[in-house]
Amino acid sequence: MPKQSSNLEPIRHSLAHLLAAAVLDLWPDTKPTIGPAIEDGFYYDFEFSEPISNDDLPKIEKKMREILKTWDTFEGKKVSKKEALDHYKTNPYKKELIEEIAEKKEDITLYTSGKFTDLCRGGHASSAKVIKADAFKLTSVAGAYWRGDEKNKMLTRIYGTAFDTKDELEKHLKLQEESKKRDHRKLGRELGLFTIIDEVGPGLPLFYPKGAILRRIVENFITEIQEAAGYVPIWIPHITKGDLYKISGHLDKYDAMYPPMDLKGESKYYIKPMNCPHFMMLYKSMPHSYRELPVRYTATTTNYRLEKSGELSGLTRVRALTQDDCHVFLKPEQIKTEIELMLHMIEKVFKAMGFDDFWVQVSLRDPKAKQKYIGTEAHWENAETELKKAIAGKKNWKALEAVGEAAFYGPKLDFMMKDVLGREWQLSTVQLDFNLPERFKLEYTDEEGKQQQPIVIHRAILGSTERFLGILIEHFGGAFPLWLSPVQAVILPISDEINEYAESLAAGLKAGGIRVEIDRRSESIGKKIREAEMQKTPYMLIVGKKERDQKTVSVRQRGEKDLGAMKMEEFIEKIQKEIQAKSI
Repeated sequence: MPKQSSNLEPIRHSLAHLLAAAVLDLWPDTKPTIGPAIEDGFYYDFEFSEPISNDDLPKIEKKMREILKTWDTFEGKKVSKKEALDHYKTNPYKKELIEEIAEKKEDITLYTSGKFTDLCRGGHASSAKVIKADAFKLTSVAGAYWRGDEKNKMLTRIYGTAFDTKDELEKHLKLQEESKKRDHRKLGRELGLFTIIDEVGPGLPLFYPKGAILRRIVENFITEIQEAAGYVPIWIPHITKGDLYKISGHLDKYDAMYPPMDLKGESKYYIKPMNCPHFMMLYKSMPHSYRELPVRYTATTTNYRLEKSGELSGLTRVRALTQDDCHVFLKPEQIKTEIELMLHMIEKVFKAMGFDDFWVQVSLRDPKAKQKYIGTEAHWENAETELKKAIAGKKNWKALEAVGEAAFYGPKLDFMMKDVLGREWQLSTVQLDFNLPERFKLEYTDEEGKQQQPIVIHRAILGSTERFLGILIEHFGGAFPLWLSPVQAVILPISDEINEYAESLAAGLKAGGIRVEIDRRSESIGKKIREAEMQKTPYMLIVGKKERDQKTVSVRQRGEKDLGAMKMEEFIEKIQKEIQAKSI
């Protein structure tokens, strides 16, 4: 649960203004658009008349520091629509924003510091004097569509970062450098894991064999854990009639749905953006007794969401996302036991993946606004009590209750994980639902032969497979633990005459369940070792005439010295134990 100075957001917001002022001073014909504070910094989008690059950032920074000396307070002024439009006669972006503000009948305000005025709602530093000139830095130039819509004009976005002190800034910049090295988009290309191709479309990743193997390893691990916990697989189609989303309440309310397909006279069909309605219909299609509950359905299936192109990012924000989606149908008195089972599963996955630093947000309803929530008072009291009891049973876990953060249809748990760089990611979710059982009229027969409505728990451990893999790649910097590595060992023959021996070794390793490759290139052994290290392969098996004659391999471990010669049986036993233990 990261803590930052409460002054940082106003400071970062103020620096966005300062950035715009500097850009306009250097390029007066530039059109500024919007510039908010964001996590760790700020940005501003501009329409430049000439292209700029990262090489221009030092010049802009210098100008920002010059202007900062002349600024004092940020003076806000409420203006009429006409005054605002007159101020931005030649700026279509600001005019569009002004028209929208006026249409919503909200106040239009301009904020001025020094000679610079901007359309803004406020929220600046109390004084420009609190902004330390050595505690901010511009970091990059990027392209961004106006309002994140690829149909709009491509603008130039300048990013910056800022902290309370120079030391905090320098620490952050070091982390950013390490973050660049670990960027899953960069490593995805270098390690041959995945790619995104324009002709296929943004937000639609394609996985190379190594990436597909990594996916399969992770998904199979989840499947094993779920099967051991009594989950049963289902399968659902990827398109469905719009009628289903009318029942669920998603139709016309869920912004990320793709437009319906034109099937010439048939009902409107949609490509699915979520799975929940399908799970509900499967449960409803058969009668259920209290003796069957809980019913645990699971499906690893892909959803399609119309995310704005400007918000897409590698694997962490995509349009085709695969979910390890589970829905459990149960009686109210089964909540605590079922949640405890889910927590055990999540803990097992996090431990195996090396995610040791995490905390849980327990999202509860606002007791002062009960009218906002559906479901009976008894359901809510029981669900929240049992949820808190289940979490309390995990003595070593960090948990934070968030009153008022529950969904309107039930309380939930969100798992937040910190990676090796201290960045926080939301991963697993456990969500109680009183809404969909009501909408779909779900039932089970109780002990007295009466029909009762079950409670539903939505649960995803990975959340999105793609996003999880992006986080996993960055967490390990591509140097995956042995059990997760797409290639666990590479055989490096010193010369072509050793290839036959290398083939026999590979066959033995594969028979032992080891994922292995042979580097048959006519390159020096030094170059082959360097390449294997760059590919972050856990084990390199170097073989020459000596190894062939003695029926051994010379073993080298990733990032370490040689482990010496081993018999193949000895190496297989060693590596199998390491895989079985899921060592990190």
